Amino acid sequence: MLRLEGVSKDLGDFALKEVNLRVNRGEYFVLLGPSGAGKTLLLEVVAGIQKPDRGRIYLEGEDVTERPPERRGVAYVPQNYALFPHLNVYENIAYGLRIRKVDRREIDSVVRFLADSLGISHLLHRKPNTLSGGEQQRVAIARALAVKPKILLLDEPFSNLDLNTKLKLIEDIRRWHDEFEFTAIHVTHSFDEAVSLANRVGVMVNGRVEQVGSVFEVFSNPKSVEVARFLGYNVFRCVEVESLGLNYDRGEYVVIRPEDVLISDRGLDATVEYVDFMKFSANLTLNVDGIRLKALATINDVLRWNVRVGSKVKVRIKRYRVIS
Repeated sequence: MLRLEGVSKDLGDFALKEVNLRVNRGEYFVLLGPSGAGKTLLLEVVAGIQKPDRGRIYLEGEDVTERPPERRGVAYVPQNYALFPHLNVYENIAYGLRIRKVDRREIDSVVRFLADSLGISHLLHRKPNTLSGGEQQRVAIARALAVKPKILLLDEPFSNLDLNTKLKLIEDIRRWHDEFEFTAIHVTHSFDEAVSLANRVGVMVNGRVEQVGSVFEVFSNPKSVEVARFLGYNVFRCVEVESLGLNYDRGEYVVIRPEDVLISDRGLDATVEYVDFMKFSANLTLNVDGIRLKALATINDVLRWNVRVGSKVKVRIKRYRVIS
């Protein structure tokens, strides 16, 4: 459906570097990465807002590298939604159809159908500055879907929303994806968005797409140190962690998931340096012979072993991986 081959773009202080990527028809693809990784720039290249210095972009088998944005069949929803402030909701949704000179009755039918499907029929007369963030997001998505794009590009779509609104929109987008069967690339740094929405994910770091696969594959088996660090793994050079007693005959780095660092009645001596309580778990920082380990513990374990800042505990490492 979408294929990027060796796409590079140099902005001077930052560059996309030989990006190769495939997104399948009907797929909801989530591109993860830290701030400054190049996620937005990659969307702008796909949309035609930025032209790559090297590489080719194919959409449904056609080379669209040189095509302007309006001739690509791509809809881009930026982080700030970019609604037209002087137009009401109806006119915003209808805008793309009107510039394509679609018949007025068809425009009305499409706008009202999408407004009903996205739950914004009661807002059609309102201006964007009178809407909440969640309502503006719905209008922006409706405007994008109105032109029946080949692919929908969503740039940090929930970054400006409160938690309850975000959770509701995640549920709604899953439903809309099933209903309209659109293809999407959704960029974010949020793991829960990826887990909730993605058919597949990619991880982007420093202008490169480092790894692509299912959520389970990528989260459980990072292929590089950069991906492991972004995913929140403990990452050490092997020579730095000899005191942990790990076997690393081959490889340069050892990576350990926080949930695989277990509080136990046996194992390595550790001092608790930090505790961050969540609803059903706690993030811990443990000091083992000068090595700081991030751990994810259940509340039951925290209470059972009396875990608090300054306390002494025993820890064992359930599993780890070595990366060359």
